[in-house]
Amino acid sequence: MLQGCEITKGKVAAYTVPTDAPEADGTFCWSSTTMVLVSLDAGGEHGIGYTYADAATGKLVQSLLEKVVRGRDAFDHGAILQAMYRQVRNSGETGVTSMAISAIDNALWDLRATLLNIPLVSLLGSVRQGIPVYGSGGFTSYDDGQLERQLGGWAEEGFRMVKMKVGTHPEDDPRRVAVARKAIGDATELFVDANGAYTVTQALALGSSFAEKGVRWFEEPVSSDNIPGLREVRARAPIGMDIAAGEYGYTAWYFERMLQANAVTVLQADATRCGGISGFLNAASLCWAANIPLSSHCGPSMHLHVCCAVPRAVHMEFFHDHVRIERMFFDGFCEPVDGVMVPNRSSPGNGLTLKEQDAAPYLV
Repeated sequence: MLQGCEITKGKVAAYTVPTDAPEADGTFCWSSTTMVLVSLDAGGEHGIGYTYADAATGKLVQSLLEKVVRGRDAFDHGAILQAMYRQVRNSGETGVTSMAISAIDNALWDLRATLLNIPLVSLLGSVRQGIPVYGSGGFTSYDDGQLERQLGGWAEEGFRMVKMKVGTHPEDDPRRVAVARKAIGDATELFVDANGAYTVTQALALGSSFAEKGVRWFEEPVSSDNIPGLREVRARAPIGMDIAAGEYGYTAWYFERMLQANAVTVLQADATRCGGISGFLNAASLCWAANIPLSSHCGPSMHLHVCCAVPRAVHMEFFHDHVRIERMFFDGFCEPVDGVMVPNRSSPGNGLTLKEQDAAPYLV
């Protein structure tokens, strides 16, 4: 039995990285992305986890590390998680609070697997060797040339699926989708993501237009908080077009409500938001019970091991911003081959090591 697994050290740092070009989707625009990274030490080993959130999230992480996490046994993971939720009761369990807990939970999973000297996917229980990813970008701020180069580049690299943003200028979206289809050819699946920009009426009309260009995935056609609207779009969407949402889910009961309402054909969950890998496993269990596919949102390195360990997972999002940061910051980033990411089973934990010198210039 392992001895001396008390968590002796816990740190948090926030890094803000400017985007490589202006970026926008149907409801938001941004020029930088912030990673809040947690590191934990126990038994002579080290674990890391992170979330993508405002730098202010780090203050709450620091408070939780000091009040709840340090001094606990790393293998009392469930008790630590419940203690964190009790600690934030009066602050609420969603938003920044859930993202802070997610970062710590993800670090705990990495730490436990590292202490056992096994890859995280083995601790979770592997069900597949690797998982397909879809290239995700195609921002509404891109001109046609940028859109063609990015999506067409992924198709040339062997990605079987790519996704673009829509919704900023709905009247121009059918033309942009046609540009994307021409760039990727007929063999690559095309997904669109409106980030909740459309009304139900717009979503139904544009969905039919997108279907003519072979779009197979319509993400957040209306706000994910508009459960009745999502259900209506799902019920009336073109045959063969998936309706997906869930990236803003922070709790198991949020996902349960979405599934019970028959609002989506594919549920999305984000382990950097929904309570970490532990919360993602809750979403996966709900998908198992509902016989609904599951797809991870953003942060591919944080989802790779868990998506290879849950039966309903069908693919992961290979989001441009996060891929760029994870390649820059981590030794052990797993590059996709022919559109499939495979975890490194020769390294313990999640296999990631922070390249501190490379990350340092972006420290907040």
